[in-house]
Amino acid sequence: MDILHDISQNLQQGRAKAVRELVQQAIDSGLDSERILNEGLLAGMSVIGRKFKADEIYVPDVLIASRAMNMGAEVLKPLLMKNGTKARGKVILGTVRGDMHDIGKNLVKMMMEGKGLEVVDLGTDVPGERFIDEAVSSGARVIALSALLTTTLGEMKQIVDLAFARGIRDKIKIMIGGAPVTEEFRRSIGADYYAADAATASEIALSVFE
Repeated sequence: MDILHDISQNLQQGRAKAVRELVQQAIDSGLDSERILNEGLLAGMSVIGRKFKADEIYVPDVLIASRAMNMGAEVLKPLLMKNGTKARGKVILGTVRGDMHDIGKNLVKMMMEGKGLEVVDLGTDVPGERFIDEAVSSGARVIALSALLTTTLGEMKQIVDLAFARGIRDKIKIMIGGAPVTEEFRRSIGADYYAADAATASEIALSVFE
């Protein structure tokens, strides 16, 4: 429908107020809330993710589009909750212990939420045990680890080892990323996925739940 296309287009342009108004119009016209979410908001963020990955747009563009997405989602939220709409999957996200950097992590969160995933953001300087505890208590199937400092890469291996020690390694997927992280390093520590950028991280996470 045209209004769903309009929601997507305005979201891509970062027009938060217009997105909010269009979502309300779509609701008032009787459109199903899941269609508004999937064919309007998430469709728009999917385009943003592809363009960001292709270097056609940059971080500020993603931030603006994400703000528009959030404003539209706030209008939809009561209906989605009433209808029992569930997130496509749950991800535990954070920057590992000893590292306070969060720009990359925050971008990953936005991209994942733009795919319809529920993200539990533990913040920065997160102890390995907390990642595992949160995954166990919430039933999340993905743990996403971020690091910018080379000196904190060892924390990622400890978390993989801890998942084995706690007996949940076969139940969760561990994704790693950050400037010093490589595919070779991923293999060396036994993590499941390496994401070179936020858009790739969101695509990989979503694929786990499909």
